Amino acid sequence: MNFDKDEQLIKKRFIELANTASNKYILTSTDFLNLNEQNLFYSILNELPIINYRFFGGFINSERKILCFYNEDCEFPISCINIKPKNVKFSNKLTHRDYLGAIINLGIDRSKLGDIVITDHNAYVFCHDQIKDYIIENLYQVKNTNIISESYNVEEFTYNPKFKEITGTVSSIRLDSILSVAFNISRNKLTDYILAGKVFVNSKVVISNNYSLKENDIVSVRGLGKFSFIGISYKTKKGRQSIKIHLYT
Repeated sequence: MNFDKDEQLIKKRFIELANTASNKYILTSTDFLNLNEQNLFYSILNELPIINYRFFGGFINSERKILCFYNEDCEFPISCINIKPKNVKFSNKLTHRDYLGAIINLGIDRSKLGDIVITDHNAYVFCHDQIKDYIIENLYQVKNTNIISESYNVEEFTYNPKFKEITGTVSSIRLDSILSVAFNISRNKLTDYILAGKVFVNSKVVISNNYSLKENDIVSVRGLGKFSFIGISYKTKKGRQSIKIHLYT
């Protein structure tokens, strides 16, 4: 796959949608974007016309988001589907991969799907309005579990992610130091993740070890996980800073 060519096509699409919204005074939107695609958008802000834009994935702190260009009002074509087993007693413990695989096997393109949130025996799948009914009508089984798929009101969805609270001390709140506390990995090894563009802060890629995090920043690291930087609790007598992190589980 030619990643440079693909990225150029994505950037071109952003510019086309922004120009259409601006010139025709209509709302335009993308499919669901991953963190890298969202970061590509921020890299071309100076190439866009003056137009309002907003990201949303169906709920606060969603990772995959749709980008909307608009002049006055912005409505996102996002639906939510609640998937649950017909009989909890005989159901398997299903993972994110199980749900995603079952939906992809229906012929659904990944770009039409947002986040999949799993709570106990329920899964909430965020998707483009266009494919909601198709999924509900055709998804009967996930792995070996017979399931029921129902439409769920996006506005009624609330999500309190489970997390593990981690504390530690750092000499400064530079990115590599905080990542080391969060994932218990040496700063030298984490440098490879940072330089490879695998670290995102609030959906934007960060490639500098010296980047300083702010309270409530959401950090995602490909291959390691995701956490919220709660902030500095206090300073020790030796001048180090005690920090608190919520690592999503």
